[in-house]
Amino acid sequence: MINKAEKYDKLTREVIAPVFPEIAGQFIETSGIHEGLCLDLGCGNGYLGLALAEKSTLDVYLIDIDAEMLAVAERNLNDRNLGSRVKVLLADVHKMPFESNSADIIVSRGSVFFWQDQPKAFCEIYRVLAPGGKAFIGGGFGNSELKKQIDKEMQKRNPDWFEHLNKNIGPDAPDKFRSVLSEAGITNYHIDYSQVGLWIVLSKNK
Repeated sequence: MINKAEKYDKLTREVIAPVFPEIAGQFIETSGIHEGLCLDLGCGNGYLGLALAEKSTLDVYLIDIDAEMLAVAERNLNDRNLGSRVKVLLADVHKMPFESNSADIIVSRGSVFFWQDQPKAFCEIYRVLAPGGKAFIGGGFGNSELKKQIDKEMQKRNPDWFEHLNKNIGPDAPDKFRSVLSEAGITNYHIDYSQVGLWIVLSKNK
């Protein structure tokens, strides 16, 4: 029987995969960070972290709390020639095994909507983020053309697709996350919200 992680990987390969190189390129360009330590939180099958590694010299940890998802991520890693720059790690975003001020870039696509305690998780991300670093947390599709293609295919597979999107990254989402960040006591951020996604961008001054 195919488990949930395998089903999600099949969906990603068939529909969502082109998003990850696009988003990775945007994150690198926006942050100006090409080297150092990168954490991909709630990595799922690992495609975003792998795309970041392929477009840079970053050392990347693919991190997830789901062992089955992480096994798929490790397989996808083994399919690429990235040497020892990428590792998988079973860990919880609410309590990460990293020193404070250690990660140069932190990313997470789609995971934040499942975190049990969002303020606590954002506090932990900010703790680990290095001075001068950037964190990109949220969900998105890279550009309008990719979103249009994915919307068309996903609506065929899931009649509730647009309801799902509206719940996670609809017009009410920025205010919801502002409340979360206020509760976390984080002020050094901005929210990049558009028709193709929502990203909470955290910064830490040097």
